Amino acid sequence: MHKFILMLFFLITMLSCGTDTDAGEFVVGSDYLALSNKVVLIDTVTVEMSTINFDSLVTSSQSRILIGSYDDPVFGKVKSNSYFQLTPSTYSLNNGGSDTETTNYVFDSIAMILKYDNYYYGDTTKVQTFDIHRLTQRVKPNSEDDSFYNNSVLNYSDESIGTISYKPRPTEKDSITIKMNDEFGAAIFQKLKKREITDFDSFSEYLKGLVLVSSTSNSSSVVGFKGGTSKVRLYYSKYQADTEETPYVVDFTISDASKQFNSISLDKTGTLLQNLPISSSKLSSSLTNRQGFIQSGTGVACRIDFPNIKQLKYISDKGAIVNAELLLKPVNNSYSEQYPLADSLKVYVADNLNRISGSLQNTAGTYVYGTLNKKSDEFNESVGYIIPIGGFLQEEMWKQSDSRFSLILTLPGISKAVNRIVLGDQKHTDNKIQLKIYYISY
Repeated sequence: MHKFILMLFFLITMLSCGTDTDAGEFVVGSDYLALSNKVVLIDTVTVEMSTINFDSLVTSSQSRILIGSYDDPVFGKVKSNSYFQLTPSTYSLNNGGSDTETTNYVFDSIAMILKYDNYYYGDTTKVQTFDIHRLTQRVKPNSEDDSFYNNSVLNYSDESIGTISYKPRPTEKDSITIKMNDEFGAAIFQKLKKREITDFDSFSEYLKGLVLVSSTSNSSSVVGFKGGTSKVRLYYSKYQADTEETPYVVDFTISDASKQFNSISLDKTGTLLQNLPISSSKLSSSLTNRQGFIQSGTGVACRIDFPNIKQLKYISDKGAIVNAELLLKPVNNSYSEQYPLADSLKVYVADNLNRISGSLQNTAGTYVYGTLNKKSDEFNESVGYIIPIGGFLQEEMWKQSDSRFSLILTLPGISKAVNRIVLGDQKHTDNKIQLKIYYISY
């Protein structure tokens, strides 16, 4: 009774100035405010949770080189390799237009310089190893939309032309440098020196591209590097007797972001997700320890259904959902400093086959996100994501057809990160999902 009086007082206070007022999710007219009207809090509506797996995610044109691997205690083995095509800064050596001047030029070395972009996930205190390989096929997508996806792969040579083992310091250092094979660099140098490479076509025919391949034996993190400023740098100099050598460089950059992509894989063997079905189906949380899962990069997402929402319209002849909040709680001990919680969740609307129709919007046409409540108590009971869904449920309640829409939850940076989260469902022991609906009958 006290809860009803407080809610009614809140509504009268909020809506008393003017005739029609937007209560955040649903426009409530002044005619609703008669004292005979009833406002009730409903928190017993069934909420179903499941996990889905998108068929693929576009990972090209993201301007991030994502490289690394680690064994996730919940999701399985995560790995990201990065493919890209290079473009030289010049097709001629520093000769002032004279071919005879190039005779004194000599090759010095070649290296890859990767610029951190401050993204990382996993344990960066441990050594990470990856190799550089040469592609044996052109960086050309098979898809009609000219995109590459997280499951795209290209053939490459077995021979490593550069390797590094290092402890990532993405927030402390600017870049890392990987020394590359001298034979590989000298061959490119000679092609330029002899004018056998004079344009992009002749260059890309000789060097189709490179791939960074993470070692799964001793890597424990995935790290992001800037695609736009990372490069391969060839060092050469002009040798003259009795004088100091004059150093020069030729840079090879990723000038076309659409020709750089990350191939992100997830080996779910032995995990709760190992039986995750095809993209048009779902894996109920009743089969995964009352949990739902989200992971960027691999296409794992959480689906929320409201199977009985239409029943609310029978509460009264005339009624409306004034507001509704969905509270999702991360499962205890599933997040840590190594696996931090994202500040928000992205929310999409989808049909029963997981086909997304668009981002969730409120009645004002503003996109709706799940916002993380960071306030924690002794048992982390207040930590969770709050999503206002009153407008969505109002439409679902009064929908004439039998079809129902679902909500699909993902994390930000879904195409260029590997962040993940584990959420409790409505029957989870400690971290139950909660739905609070404020309903007014008039």
